[in-house]
Amino acid sequence: MSVTSPPVTSGTASAPAGLIRRTFRRRQARIGAALTLVVVAVALLGPTLGPLLTGFGVDDFAGRPFSSDGVVGTDDLGRDVVARFLAGGGPVLLYALAATALGLVGGAVAGMLAGYSGGRLDTLIMRGGDVLLSFPQLVLALLAVAVLGSSGWLLVLVIGISHIPRVARVARQATLSVAGQDYVLAARMYGVPRRRILGTEILPNITGPLMVELGLRLTYSIGYIASLSFLGLGVQPPAADWGLQINENRIALIVAPWGVLLPVLAIAILTVGTNMITDALAKESADTTGEGA
Repeated sequence: MSVTSPPVTSGTASAPAGLIRRTFRRRQARIGAALTLVVVAVALLGPTLGPLLTGFGVDDFAGRPFSSDGVVGTDDLGRDVVARFLAGGGPVLLYALAATALGLVGGAVAGMLAGYSGGRLDTLIMRGGDVLLSFPQLVLALLAVAVLGSSGWLLVLVIGISHIPRVARVARQATLSVAGQDYVLAARMYGVPRRRILGTEILPNITGPLMVELGLRLTYSIGYIASLSFLGLGVQPPAADWGLQINENRIALIVAPWGVLLPVLAIAILTVGTNMITDALAKESADTTGEGA
């Protein structure tokens, strides 16, 4: 007579949703979400609203370069600053989200495998991460562009890969604290495959640190993407992009400041908003851990 092993679960499948729900009870998280949503709305709706609000398309000439023509002035080629600003948030947001997702998923998988498996696999993963950590992210991006050429998606790949060892360290440490729990040991005893243990027993119980890393990596990704676009390594002219817009208009900051100030303010508000959410997540995760200790 065969005996079917009972399902083993830690009972924390709803942990991510519960953590997020508790986090947004905090005033700090709600303010951060409001700031973030304002910038996201500008980035998503701007390309459609821009021509309606300004009367100019992204590449339409509104007057002389760096003049007061248009809504709040023109840029280096005489295009309307507001129209290009409203159309320029999409690339920054899209590339930052993609790089963050790549880094978070890759780092979580690598960290869980290292922490759960131990031994040579742990050493191999963590030492490989140390090699990546020895190169600054901007240096890696510059090297990749020099070899493969300028591309927004290439920057996503480079920044995402550079996030992986940082996320992996956090995921590994969190996994080590969970791997010895009774429900994980019971799952191993019943012969549950490793991928199921990682996905159903360990992952739901390390979502707190991973959610904090999500906010941190998103914040860094926004800064790196905007910085690299400013350096001309991301989106290329004549496309509209906030980082590129800052570079194009910086030479006339005194006489025509809005071409620089609008994208700078948007990037700053987005960064502050995501940082506030991340801080609230970190505090809620720490409080939850303290209560369960």
